[in-house]
Order: sequence, then C-alpha cells, then structure tokens
Amino acid sequence: MARTVGIGIQSFGKIIENNCFYVDKTAFIKEWWESYDDVTLITRPRRFGKTLTMSMLDHFFSVDYAGRGDLFGNLAIWKEEKYRGLQGSYPVIFLSFADIKEISFSDTRKKICHLINSLYNKYDFLLESGLLNEDEKQEYRAISAEMEDYLASKSLNILSEYLSRYYGKKVIILLDEYDTPMQEAYIYGYWEEMAAFIRSLFNSTFKTNPYLERAIMTGVTRISKESIFSDLNHLEVVTSTIQKYEDVFGFTEEEVYASLEEFSREEEMRSVKYWYDGFVFGKQSDIYNPWSIINYLDKGQLRPYWANTSSNGLVGTLIRQSVPEVKRIMENLLTGGKLYAQIDEQVVFTQLDQDENAIWSLLLASGYLKAESCVQNEESGEYEYELSLTNNEVRLMFERLIRGWFGRCAGDYNQFVRALLAGNLEDMNGYMSDIACELFSSFDGGTKPSERTHPERFYHGFVLGLLVELKDRYVLTSNGESGYGRYDIILEPKTAGIKEMPGHSGRNAAINNRERDAIIIEFKVVNSRKKESLEEGVESALAQIEKMQYETILRKKGIPAERIRKYGFAFEGKQVLIG
Repeated sequence: MARTVGIGIQSFGKIIENNCFYVDKTAFIKEWWESYDDVTLITRPRRFGKTLTMSMLDHFFSVDYAGRGDLFGNLAIWKEEKYRGLQGSYPVIFLSFADIKEISFSDTRKKICHLINSLYNKYDFLLESGLLNEDEKQEYRAISAEMEDYLASKSLNILSEYLSRYYGKKVIILLDEYDTPMQEAYIYGYWEEMAAFIRSLFNSTFKTNPYLERAIMTGVTRISKESIFSDLNHLEVVTSTIQKYEDVFGFTEEEVYASLEEFSREEEMRSVKYWYDGFVFGKQSDIYNPWSIINYLDKGQLRPYWANTSSNGLVGTLIRQSVPEVKRIMENLLTGGKLYAQIDEQVVFTQLDQDENAIWSLLLASGYLKAESCVQNEESGEYEYELSLTNNEVRLMFERLIRGWFGRCAGDYNQFVRALLAGNLEDMNGYMSDIACELFSSFDGGTKPSERTHPERFYHGFVLGLLVELKDRYVLTSNGESGYGRYDIILEPKTAGIKEMPGHSGRNAAINNRERDAIIIEFKVVNSRKKESLEEGVESALAQIEKMQYETILRKKGIPAERIRKYGFAFEGKQVLIG
C-alpha cells in the first residue's frame, strides 16, 4: 500500500513518525561525516530537500533527540552500526534564514537578531546550570532583537561556548537558506549594509569559533567570497557542478521510478520525465525536482508545481530589466535553443545588472537552466557551458512569468496581439499606447547607462516580451542578419506553406490569412531636442527596412512579397506610434 504523501512537511521526525512518503537520503550522514570538512556550503535550487535534509541531520546528531534511533531504524544509515552511537550525541544549533525577507536593512537585522534571541530562549536552562558567571549571565540576557552589532556578530559564537561547556562536546551548526536575506538586500537596495553585517556574523560563527565541531550551510547561490566569505578560507563549497553529494538533493531516475511503482503509476514515467527531469548535479544527470514529484504523486496531475512556488522574483526582475540580448537568448531558449556561456558559480550580486554571464550563473544555480556539457579553456582555465532550459515545467514558468509582466493591462495586451495578427494598424496603435503608458515606468526604461546610450534596446526588449506568446504560431527572431544589415524583429509564420482550405471565407478566414503573413518590425527612438517627430521616426524605420532589404531572408524561404508586412515602431518616452 502506498504511503501517504505529506505536502510541505519539513520536519524529518514528523514524516517518519507518520509513515509519510520519504525517499531515503540518510546515507548522506555518513558521506558528510567522513569528509571531515569543518564548514560546508551546499547550494541547490529551492524546494530540493535542503531543509528536510538539515532537519534529518538535526534529528540524527542533536542531543534533543537522544534515544530516538527508532526514527532511523528502517533507513540506510542504521545499517552502519558504528553510526548508531552518534545518534543524539551532539549539541546542535539549527536555524534558518528562509523567512528573512524584509525590504529594509533595519528590519532584516532586527529579524535575524530576533531569530538568534529565540535560540537563546530555548537554552535558558544554561542560566541556572551554574556554569556561567555573573558577567556571562548579563551578556546572555543582553541578547535581544535590539542588541548592538558587536554582540549580534558574536552571539552564535557565545552560545556555542556555553553549550559546549554544558554538554562537554563541541557544537554542530546547521544554517539553512543562508542567502535569502542577501537576495532581498540586492533587490531592495541595502546590499552593502547587509553584506557587512553577515560577514561579521559568519566570521565569528564559522571561522573564529573554537567550540565548533562542524557546520553546514545551505542556499541557492554561492555568493562571492569577497562579499561575505572573505575570512572563511576553510569553507568547502559544493555547487551544482561539483560531484560531491550529487545524488543527495533531488530524486534520481531510479528513485522516481520506484516511487511511481509504489503509487501504481509507472506507465506515466515518460510524461513525468518530460515535465520534471533535467537537473544535473556534478556528473549525475536525470535528477528530478522532488517538490514536483511528491505533488504529482499526491494529485496525479502533471502541472508546474515547483515553478508556481519557487522564489523567482529576482530572476523575473533581472530578465525584465535586462538588455534585449538577454531577452533574445531567453526567446531562443524557450523554443528549445542552447546557450553557450562562461559561468562563474560564485555569484557577484553587484554585477547582475551589468554582466550577462552573471545572470546565466544565477539561473543555473536556481535550477532554471541545466548544463548539458562543459569545456575548459586550456589557456584561461575558464569553463564554457552548454545551457538549456531544464524541462517543460521551467519553460511554462518563464512563459507565465512573461505574461505576468503584462498582467495589469492583460486586456490591452491580448487585444494588441490580435490586432497585430489581423493587421489592424489603428487598433495596434491604440492598444500599444495604453500598454506603454501603463507599464514603461515599471520596466525601468532608460534608467541604466546602457539604456540611456542605446534606448532602442529597452523598447526592443519590451516588444519582444509582448510577442513571446506567438512562438507556437511564428518563428520569432531578433537581431538577425538579412539583406544588408541586422533587422530588429521578424515573425515568420509556421503555417506559411499551408494552402487555404476550401470553404473558409468571411472575416475569420481573412484573419487566418493575415496570420500567415510574415512580419518585419523595426524600432526608432526619436529625440524631441532634435525636433524629430514620431511620424518621422516611423518613416525612418520603414525606410531602413527597405534600404537594408530585410525581407531577403523571408523571400529566400519562398514567402512572396505580398505576404510580408512591415512595421515601424517609433518611441519617445511613453509615447509610441506604429506605421
């Protein structure tokens, strides 16, 4: 009989005690313990079992669970007899930054300090243990959400000392989702303050802590050493491309098939693979998203579960505000294309809005891209990766993400697309004007140096986002070569070679015929200081299409001239004119 699937349970003990569905990952305990690494940082995408794994470690090592070997009796680690004596034998400090998502540094700092204060409250018995002198008791009681920086930075170090005294053993520290507050700091603009605070806290906790036995940190990204790890030269970093622990987080193909068998759904393996397979850790390919698998087992429906819950706010912001080249690459990835890029898994957040490769590094770490292959340059030592979207679930997520950008004016957006397909120039202008007025400020048009220098990039990227939904009917390309230059956007109908079916007539047939037209779009940004008008911008764009003979690539594919529509888009701030 299939076990019950408990959705969202992050307590190892609760899962085991209630005989809920669980894929045995306890062999990790032995693998990690025998590595003898002092401090380990493991990065994996969200919802890949990091928190449950940390809870498993807590239940295994912590004195709070002494005598609870029954939790592990049927699992792999209990077959290792020498490890049975380790169960419940260490003081463990277990905390998570997963909920540290504030919009200001002061609130973030206060929330972290409150979290540490709650830890101290758990161990209040130390005050009555007779092991602390009066000064230490006073310092203990000074721990609060409002404590001073010097005390906050060494608070976990101090607690380690007191617990070590009490139990006669050094402590194990487990810190889950260490990078969540750092991502929020980047998004909301308090990165430098946050980095300084975390750097001081981590140095005291993980570097200059003589009472530390071992520690594990988990997160999504490996934040650059210079940002917060400058003093941790003994840190063992295990990213998604490292072979260490490569099958611990996520489900292997064998584990997924066994799970489907348990629920009598093994005939669905091919569909499940298409939706949820594709993650690669180290050299272990065919890793499945565990959150999506357990939701599928529970509900029996193939849906984008992980994409709907994963934190993709930062990713969405970066792509939405990026230069058109990033959007063009995303368009290619959405249609099954590949990306070749040099990846530095040490994410430098301060470079995310300047360096395209930093964006791809973040997408790889977050699980939205997978590394198909990797080649090292012998001279530079740098690695170039062949990247693609991970699976169908991720592809759908990005499509929904793009549609979501236009959610506030969804009606106008849909009407604009319909007007474009029908060749209705008047409606195209009306709906595009409404969309531009509503959304251009939120797309940060012209706010970055690159956009002020080349404002066409911003508008180009914006319109590309509008048109992505047409990829099922059109081959959508941008910045390609044709004739004597590079066009901005071309939509080539996938039905171009289909002959009109007999009996199709009237308005619908006319629209269907128009949908088989190819479309060339050229952008011009006018400068009012030079007394240029939107009308002149449109004329200039159309003239460039003709002069550079952008239709050449379409004509070579057999599309007749009468089936090629040409549009000039002229922009000035939030004003737009299409001709």
